[in-house]
Amino acid sequence: MTALNPVLPGCHPDPSVCRVGEWYYLVTSTFEYLPGLPVMRSRDLLRWQTIGHVIDRAGMLDFDGIRSSGGLYAPTIRHGLGLFWVVCTLVDPDDPSRGGNFLVTAEQPQGPWSDPVMLEVDGIDPSLAFDDDGRVWMHGTRLAAEPAWHDQTEVWVREYSPAQRALVGDEHVIWRGAVHGAVWAEGPHLYLIDGEWHLVAAEGGTEFHHAVSVARADAAIGPYVGNRANPVFTHRHLGRSAEVIGAGHADLVQAPDGSWQALMLAMRAADGHHYPLGRETFLCPVEWQDGWPVFAPGEGRLPLRITAPWSAEPAPAGCWQPDDRRAGAVTPQDPRWTALRALPSEVARADGEVWRMPARSATLRDATTVAFLGIRQQHADVDLRCVLDVGGLADGESGALVVRQSEQDHAAAVITRTGGDLTLSAVHVRAGEQHLLASRTLPDRAEIELRLRARGYDLELVHDDQTLTTVDARQLDASSTGGFLGLWLGVCASSSGSAPQGELAIMTLEYIPVGDRL
Repeated sequence: MTALNPVLPGCHPDPSVCRVGEWYYLVTSTFEYLPGLPVMRSRDLLRWQTIGHVIDRAGMLDFDGIRSSGGLYAPTIRHGLGLFWVVCTLVDPDDPSRGGNFLVTAEQPQGPWSDPVMLEVDGIDPSLAFDDDGRVWMHGTRLAAEPAWHDQTEVWVREYSPAQRALVGDEHVIWRGAVHGAVWAEGPHLYLIDGEWHLVAAEGGTEFHHAVSVARADAAIGPYVGNRANPVFTHRHLGRSAEVIGAGHADLVQAPDGSWQALMLAMRAADGHHYPLGRETFLCPVEWQDGWPVFAPGEGRLPLRITAPWSAEPAPAGCWQPDDRRAGAVTPQDPRWTALRALPSEVARADGEVWRMPARSATLRDATTVAFLGIRQQHADVDLRCVLDVGGLADGESGALVVRQSEQDHAAAVITRTGGDLTLSAVHVRAGEQHLLASRTLPDRAEIELRLRARGYDLELVHDDQTLTTVDARQLDASSTGGFLGLWLGVCASSSGSAPQGELAIMTLEYIPVGDRL
């Protein structure tokens, strides 16, 4: 069997994976979107099924006021002591005292997951490993206390007591990066393999210069000796002509046949710079040579097509991952739906095949709970069609088809009720400043069809087969705007600061990839 890389297209960054029996389980970062931290399972690392989410109940964590690219960072999933464990960080970029590293556990990977247990340690990207004697070793990344250069970080390790639900014993700093001057040694994972501890960490920042470094030691607390080949894997030396950039943040897993694979993030950038789909999950073969993991042996780069002799069951034709997705309507029952800082069920209610979403006073420019439902853009070339019933909106309220990067950067086709008419506007919010690109008056009617036609970097907002405007996706992607997210496509309902009265109905939303690469 062969499959295409990335195995999880669209914004699925910071993948972490573990194997329990015949199943692999995976989680990725979700930042300010909820439900948070999707839990997926697979038998072959290629076809993934969403079986639940870790943060799936109101009140588990407080997201209100956390701006875009804050929220849930870099989770790790492991299994040990009869439980599934996920550790993660809730980040408020504007208030470092808020949030922090936390732990949740579950008897089954689909949940229910426990309420978060906060870990009293600074930093991000926590991980954990189990010793042969049942001890639990937590580890993570933070800025170095006395850095030798800007954004130098250090990896710490400390024992965790399940009985006390707390970190115990002495802390040990085990790693400060393999390359002098390299920023953000992060995303650390420890593995006990054949009696020896191995550290795999990212390095260089999660952008073009991302890389993977490794080290090993006789004990979990070190001392660790780095591989002389460090960084052992990167795409930065390929230059800007490479189709895939920013490879790093790897997590290793062993198959039942003894072979090894890594899941890591990378970005597809057609021009070598811009990646509006965000950081995606790629699969990379690994071999052990001279006691060290070798990534993509003999090739040294992520394969765009994976040969998987261990998988005998091909994916259905015309589908993509996860969940064997197919072109067409995205119903309210589809696990792709997410909301901002709240669960979808908190901002809308499912009525058969229809979402009914009460307007809220907040707009897309506000870092609070917004009446927004959206899905990841997973294909560079895609048609999105939505039919909105605006008949229930009050005067001055609006419904919109949205391409969202953040509060500061998004584009939308907006229908606003103004007296007895409807106003259709195309807007582009760029670096926080709103630009009106087109506007026209429409006769009052209940249902309005809006379309997005994405072709590479061209994002065309369409109504009645007429183009309202074309937005350059390079002005919306993270390399231009900052942050860590790919693009989300969705619908918003707002009263723009006034007391909300009405309701928007999403009658249908269809996602239809264009071209051969699914």
